[in-house]
Amino acid sequence: MSGVLRVGNASGFYGDRFSAWREMLDGGDLDVLTGDYLAELTMLILGRDRMRDPDLGYAKTFLRQLEGCLGAALDRGVTLVTNAGGLNPAGLAAAIRSLAGRLGLPVRIGYVQGDALARPEALTANAYLGAFGIAACLDAGADVVVTGRVTDASLVVGPAVARFGWRREDLDALAGATVAGHLVECGAQVTGGNFSFFTELPDRGHRPGFPIAELHPDGSAVLTKHPGTGGAVTVETVTAQLLYEVGGPAYLGPDVVTRLDTVRLDQDGPDRVRVRGVRGTPPPETLKVGVNNLGGFRNSMTFVLCGLDIPAKAALVRAQLEQAVGKEGLEFILARTDHPDAADTESASALLHVHLRDGDRARAGRAFSAAAVELALASYPGCTLTTLPGDATPYGVFTADTVPQDAVAHLAVLPDGTRQPIAPPPVTCPAETPLGHQASTGPSSHSTGPSRRAPLGEVVGARSGDKGGDANLGVWARTDATWAWLRGWLTVARLAELLPETAPLAVARYELPNLRAVNFVIEGLLGPGVAASTRFDPQAKALGELLRSRIVDLPTELRA
Repeated sequence: MSGVLRVGNASGFYGDRFSAWREMLDGGDLDVLTGDYLAELTMLILGRDRMRDPDLGYAKTFLRQLEGCLGAALDRGVTLVTNAGGLNPAGLAAAIRSLAGRLGLPVRIGYVQGDALARPEALTANAYLGAFGIAACLDAGADVVVTGRVTDASLVVGPAVARFGWRREDLDALAGATVAGHLVECGAQVTGGNFSFFTELPDRGHRPGFPIAELHPDGSAVLTKHPGTGGAVTVETVTAQLLYEVGGPAYLGPDVVTRLDTVRLDQDGPDRVRVRGVRGTPPPETLKVGVNNLGGFRNSMTFVLCGLDIPAKAALVRAQLEQAVGKEGLEFILARTDHPDAADTESASALLHVHLRDGDRARAGRAFSAAAVELALASYPGCTLTTLPGDATPYGVFTADTVPQDAVAHLAVLPDGTRQPIAPPPVTCPAETPLGHQASTGPSSHSTGPSRRAPLGEVVGARSGDKGGDANLGVWARTDATWAWLRGWLTVARLAELLPETAPLAVARYELPNLRAVNFVIEGLLGPGVAASTRFDPQAKALGELLRSRIVDLPTELRA
């Protein structure tokens, strides 16, 4: 089939801009509007919801958003596709039917299930399904499609499969749509949100609009946004999102392995970036499985240490708390936010964050926080805390697993109730072992000669994020000259110098020359994952900006 499929996005996470659904529907023409609600942490939250009420387990926010825009979507012929079904897509589909009934709106609803796996020891265990279940629901005339744990990109790939009639062997087209899906899945993050050079945006990043992917029958796409909305769509904003939460050049998916090193980006006019040249290979034999378990209980207290003898004050608190509650599970993090000869208390103070994780809720709860408060008049001079005593809260631990593609009962439930099994891909290939490398094998220019001391971020952008306990850090050069220098200069060893916390960890480095970018995957930086992490930046969202802030020797001829 010919034509262009306009797919917008109105949600990048559970808690994103509430009004975005209506804004996208009112802002201009669309064929499909998607919403991504699921992340590793979200599945844990939904799992705990389901423990309290078996009828829950889906993103309740979506229902409230839908109440104000379902009629508009139906009137304008815009199909809605969302993974807000979470752990209970059938439950959300039923809730939407009830909502439509109250509103007097005839609506055809399909949903996709089969991702939930039987793991009695786990709170949640869900395989990442592909796009063909979504396509089956759309082929059957669904106005709304609800899924559980599909890959984020599948929300876009599914409508493209339905519109253009792609088959399993159309790997390049599937790969192109996967890139488009990855680009829009995080909402405004591709239109200037969280962008390294936000001060250069027309509105200085004030309120970026949500994105649209104009998909073509060959899988190529143009990224854009509605006219008059904030932010911008440029090669660099798209590059930033393309580097977000990815690993090596082979981007594994249930329907296709997308070669990120084949992606080409071209500015195609104001707020329009063409994405082309994407190549795909057969998908792996297995599906990724996200598993959440309850890991125990946690609590935190923060002491303010002001003035002189900061290390000694921190050591005193440590000894006192270890004596009071025992050493096991305690973690002390001293943030040296203090400045010498400061004129006010806040500028003269450091923060001592104390965390306790334990399987015993009582020990991690009031026993710990009360012990911290009891030190207020019996510890270091100037003792004060920023936190009140409180009970412990449960935390989760995320791990990733795999299962054979044919071990998962991928099922599309069509609007008329027909249950249509979705067969696994007929052709798969063993997943290739990721091979990172330390530096470019090609020539490196600008490695010697005059230099100046300046922040690395003057000449490069960065985007970072989390994948379970690992973190990714993508860095791109703004010019060809900077890329020629960066690819030989920014090695794993150099990264360890600039970000010492990465030095003891396994780090893979990948080059993406078409994007003038390198991507690092830092194993174990986030420990047991965001839900359990006590790291100041638990999702590594600021890691890229930390790197850009480091003062380095920049070749004199490289300018911002």
